[in-house]
Amino acid sequence: MALLLCACQPTYNWRDIGFEGTNVKAQLPCKPDRTQREVTIAQVTVSLQVAGCEAGGGMWVVMTGRLPAGMDTSHVLQGWQAATWRTLQAQQPQSQAWPVPHALPGAVRVQAQGLQANGQATQAQGLWAAWPESDGVQWVNAMVYQPQIQGEMADTFFESIRQP
Repeated sequence: MALLLCACQPTYNWRDIGFEGTNVKAQLPCKPDRTQREVTIAQVTVSLQVAGCEAGGGMWVVMTGRLPAGMDTSHVLQGWQAATWRTLQAQQPQSQAWPVPHALPGAVRVQAQGLQANGQATQAQGLWAAWPESDGVQWVNAMVYQPQIQGEMADTFFESIRQP
């Protein structure tokens, strides 16, 4: 009797998602749970829409909100990024410019090693981008948290972030 071994990759149910009242689109590898909450960013209350799910041993999350006209978008996104890495107790986040169609300059993909709330080590990658709109700026933060980032899967996820 021959034993067959398969180095098969699991298949994921990638699905397109959108956010109410925005043009932001993304793909998640699983059916997302959604929530909306008010957060304060740079002393302005923002309605934050969140969609996320678990797949491939990790958590996949997309968040978006709108900043009013006149806000320093790069300052806000850098602050959001710093808060994310502080929460994870991340060590030496490494960033690279990331091409996001039609986004304002400064879109960035960042990776770091950190700790989950339960103290377990995790790898994290995040994308921060923003698009100009007539009445302000729509921004997005996409995150993946896995014990070991699956590069191809993460690339698919981050490459899906767009605002047509």
